[in-house]
Amino acid sequence: MSGAEAASASPAPGVPVFAGYPRWSQPSEPYATFPKVTLHDHLDGSLRPETLIELAGRQGVTLPYDDPEKLTKWFTGEITVPTIENWDEKFGLTTRAMQTEESIVRVAREWVLEAAADGVVYGETRWAPEKHILEGLPLRVAVEAVAAGLAEGEALVAAAGGSIRARQLICGMRTSTLSFEIARLVVDTYGEWGGSVAGFDLAGAEDGFPVRHHLDATTLLEREGIPFTIHTGEADGEHSVWETVHLAHALRLGHGVRVIEDVTLNGRPLGVKTAVRDVAAARSAGGASLELGRTAQWVVDRRIPLEVCVTSNAGGVVDGVANHPIDLLRELGFTVTVNPDNRGMSTTSISAEMRTIEAEFGWGPAEFAEAEYAAAEAAFLPRAERDALLARVEAGVDAFVR
Repeated sequence: MSGAEAASASPAPGVPVFAGYPRWSQPSEPYATFPKVTLHDHLDGSLRPETLIELAGRQGVTLPYDDPEKLTKWFTGEITVPTIENWDEKFGLTTRAMQTEESIVRVAREWVLEAAADGVVYGETRWAPEKHILEGLPLRVAVEAVAAGLAEGEALVAAAGGSIRARQLICGMRTSTLSFEIARLVVDTYGEWGGSVAGFDLAGAEDGFPVRHHLDATTLLEREGIPFTIHTGEADGEHSVWETVHLAHALRLGHGVRVIEDVTLNGRPLGVKTAVRDVAAARSAGGASLELGRTAQWVVDRRIPLEVCVTSNAGGVVDGVANHPIDLLRELGFTVTVNPDNRGMSTTSISAEMRTIEAEFGWGPAEFAEAEYAAAEAAFLPRAERDALLARVEAGVDAFVR
């Protein structure tokens, strides 16, 4: 993409406009200029459908549809044919279209433009290198390609009068035996390419693939002083969170919302799918006593951030946004951040997430500021850089509410 594709106009200082970005937002988002930090943002879940169709055609990948609108609806589940056995099959298509340096650079660059137009000032995008070496691309070369794409995106944003810092989290997979090798890759590339690699994530199917099988990887990272997060409390419950914080010592929880299952309502454990309405019903009846269990209390007391993704969770973890426990978690003292998860596959942005949360739970600038301050504090950056990021977010919030 050339600099000519960046528009010169800007809706507010620091938020550049690019042709067609942000893709997954309404034309006028009320929180478009609110300063944002994105922590849980999958690179291979954020391809624009036009980009995926083009890259797939070049690399001989067969997609279920070659029409961008139909392809998007298939990814979001509005179109159910062809059926899939597992959600990971959709990621299999996007990653198979990202098997060359050129394709990876492009996707990373476009992710930065999307994030910047969404009001993101600092973002960590995560991806799994082992999914991008099917045609022989070396792991390190794939990581360098993401670094190059992120840097190109940053430069385009700067040329358009904006500013964003984009970093990558390298994922190991719960279902793979390569997590230690991927952790070693993080160690070997940490600090390279201007600090592009910010840390590690353990991703993939949670239920049946426990964290304890990957402790060699997390132990290596701890020993080397490299931060990491782990997908947990999404497809599995409280015990998965317990392993994540007590065995692996993760600094953040990817999703983490099923920690609510370690909370009791009038002495009975909550279930993530019914927690919101059960608590509401008990309060309407005049008696709702909520008590945190040991794991939940540990997460609250140590302010371990939850990387919450409402729209993504609404189609599986819970049934609909109204049943998502984000507001209940915040009320109970959990450190909550707001993230898109997969911008393309969930057709969302953080601006859209904020609009949805405001409509459903009544949040406003004060609640979103709290979430963004928490995200800035949780960024995988050195202390001085986190302080600078927090100051930037605070200044942006002040400008937004004036």
